[in-house]
This record gives sequence, structure tokens and C-alpha cells, in this order.
Amino acid sequence: MNKLIIFFCCLLWSATSKAQKSVSLPILKNMIGKIDTATIETYTGNHIYNAEVLESVFEKLKENEIGKNQKINIVHIGDSHIQGDLMTNKIRKILQQQFGNAGRGFVFPYQLAKTNGSYNERFYSNKTWESYRNIHPVKNKPVGLSGIGLWRDSGGFAVQLNIKDPAYKFNSIHIITPKNQNMFDLAIASKTNIVQTTEPKIIKHKIKKGEAISVIADKYNVSVTEIKRINGLKSNNIRAGRTLKIPSKETRSKNIKTSEFVPLDLTTDSFSHYYNSEKALDKIYLIPNKSASEFELSGLVLEKDTPGITYSGIGVNGAKFSDYNKYPLFFEQLKALKPDLLIFSLGTNESYDNMEASAYIRELREFISNLKEQKIDVPIIVMTPPPSLHRGRKPNIYVKEYAERINNVAEKNDFAVWDLYDEFGGLNGVRALRAEGLIGPDFVHYSKKGYEKQGKLFTEAFLRAYDNFKFKK
Repeated sequence: MNKLIIFFCCLLWSATSKAQKSVSLPILKNMIGKIDTATIETYTGNHIYNAEVLESVFEKLKENEIGKNQKINIVHIGDSHIQGDLMTNKIRKILQQQFGNAGRGFVFPYQLAKTNGSYNERFYSNKTWESYRNIHPVKNKPVGLSGIGLWRDSGGFAVQLNIKDPAYKFNSIHIITPKNQNMFDLAIASKTNIVQTTEPKIIKHKIKKGEAISVIADKYNVSVTEIKRINGLKSNNIRAGRTLKIPSKETRSKNIKTSEFVPLDLTTDSFSHYYNSEKALDKIYLIPNKSASEFELSGLVLEKDTPGITYSGIGVNGAKFSDYNKYPLFFEQLKALKPDLLIFSLGTNESYDNMEASAYIRELREFISNLKEQKIDVPIIVMTPPPSLHRGRKPNIYVKEYAERINNVAEKNDFAVWDLYDEFGGLNGVRALRAEGLIGPDFVHYSKKGYEKQGKLFTEAFLRAYDNFKFKK
């Protein structure tokens, strides 16, 4: 009887324990409970946290879906994960497919700065350019919106821009320079100039056997020195059967052809000098403005005459929030892009400096403060840094701590968060990412496949937040 009682007691304890476990699961970090007066809504899985701050940009997207009359400018700022334009290009393509393609957005001639850039466009120049990056100590260099200063102290150049992806042919191009100086012109064609001049008539003389150079000179009333100069002779020795060029005092007319670019008529606004074309262009030339003596290029903006999204990526290999914070010109010129939404992807390089999470958050807050000083008050999404390994192939606990702190301060600092760190497996996810071919052999940078997956996941979360916004409306 006692054994039977003990059996039923154990059975009851087991059932109670299982019931308690089923209702006391720990709350996942990526689960958000939003309480209003009527219901409790729960968001799980891939999502954007604190998406309420994005309502203004969602409203423009909704208006554009209804009326096809809005341009929505998104600007994504980061480090090497962004400079190569792999993740950002994936996001750009998906969003433009749904909301319309308003243009490529901001571009920079990375090739002239001898570094990597987007595959959508290519830049070529007949001259060498100097460059300086914001990751280096502050110097008096024109480091602005691109995070890379690019300049020449003399003219004589032509920079050719070729669009490789036909989707990004453009109708307007804006030139961004420090303090909006008028340093460049644009051209799409050249003209040929013909100058008529004269030159000495040249006589050809075939040397006969036994004929000396002095005899030939006397015959044509010219000096031996002149014959030697025009024929490149080092001595008076000549050989029968050869032909000598003999200068004469007679002249003949000559046409000299030269070509030059035809500058386009540019318009100026508060942020740029720009050109509008009725025909979509896939090639253009940047040439010196004749009134300028030095030439500093911060970047170009390419747009189409259609509503929809422009998605601009700005990245510098090795950059941190503090590197952008060093240069006020960056924040001044950011207004030229007229952003409706800003996205930040920084933190990997801070982690390699062993920066504490509190210091990282201070730099992020300073970055946001610098934006507000320029009256750039638009919604912000902060992407947590992706998983990586630290020096010695150790788990990168710094990016783990950054991700936690970003999520913790998001509501207080009024920005949204997409937790890339969590979506890609967190602290223990790197080995699996390598096995899937998503992360590179340095366990820091990602493969094309890996960056494109990041872009796809982010876009899914963004569109999900947008759908939630429309459902509530």
C-alpha cells in the first residue's frame, strides 16, 4: 500500500513539474511584448525592435504605394561590411522591387581612392588622385560624406562614370563638394576643333653611291647639322640607297585636330551642383571647372525621374563611430542626401580595439547628437554587429555586449534595432556560419552569400514591421 501511495505521489509531482515548465519558459531576447489598452501583442522571430519610431518613413511608403508620388531616401552608414555594397545592394534590390526604383543614390569613385566599392558602377580617370580616410588621425583633408577625401591640386583630368547595372541609369546627377564649391563640370559629349597652321615642307632624297652628306647639304642649301638633326644622325656617315629627309624653306598647310568636352549647364542648390537629363544616362564625364584651381570630390548622387526608393550605402574599411564623429563635414554633407531613414552598421572595429560596451554606446550617442545638431531628425535603425571571432580565434564577447546594450538603450534613445548578431547565431554561431560558407576565412568578414543573406533577413524584418504598421492603421 505504501509503495502504491509513493507511486501516485511521484506521478502527481511529475505532472505538476511539466505543467509549470510549460508556462514558465524564459522570455526570449527577441520576443517583444507591447501592451495597449485592449490586447497584448507578441512579436517573435526575425523582427525590428522598437519599430514604432519608424512610423514617419512607413507613412511615406504607404503614401507611395497609394499614389506613386513619393521619393524615400534611405542611407546606410557603416564599415567594411557596408563599403563593398553586397548586403546593401541586396536590400536595395528587394525594397525597390516592392516600392519603386528612384535611383542608385550616393556613389563614390572608390577605384580612384585605390579601394573596393560597389559593382553597380565603375569610375576611370586619366590622372592620379590623392585620398585620405577618416580612420586616420585628423588632418586638414577634405574628408566628408564618403568618409574618404579625394582631391587633386591641378586640372587636366577627366573622370568617366560608367553604370554597369542598367537598373541604375539616371536622369539627374548631383556633385557634392566641401562647402558646395563649384569645382567640377559635367559632360556627356566632346567636340572636335580644327586649327589650321603651317609646317616646313620636307624633301626626301635617296642617297647615291659615293655621295657625301656635305654634297647633299650644298645641293639643297641647308646645313649638315640640320640634316643630321632631322634624321637623327650622330655622325656624317651615310649609306647609299637610304633616304634622307631634307628640311626646306618652303611651307605647307596643316590641320591640327583637337577634341574637348562640352560642359553641361548645371544648376545649384544649397547642397550640390546638379544636372537633369530628359534621357536616362549610363555614362558621364566629370571634368575641371575652368574657374577652379583645386578639386575636391565628396561624392555623387544618381537619381531617376520616378518615385520610389533610393538606398545609399556609405562605408569605410576599418571605420568606427568615432571616426565619423571626428569630421563635422560628414554630418554637414549628409543633408545633401535628404534622408528619410538612417541605418547604422558599426561595431566590429570597436571590438578589435577592445572598447568597452559603455564607451561604444557613448560614441553611438555622440553620432546621433551630431546628426541632431545638423537638424537631421529622422528615424534610425541600429543593426547590431554580426558575429565574429576576436584575435586568436577567440569568441568576440565585445560584439555580444554591444548587441545587448544596443537593445537595452533603444527605447530611451529613440531608435529601432535589428539584431543581426542574434539572427546569425550569436556568440556560438560563427563555426556554423563557416560551415555554411557564409563567413570568410578570417572569421570577421562575410562571403557574398553571407552578406546577401543578411540583406534578405533585414528586408524581411523591415517589411514585416511595415505590414504591422499598415494593419494597425
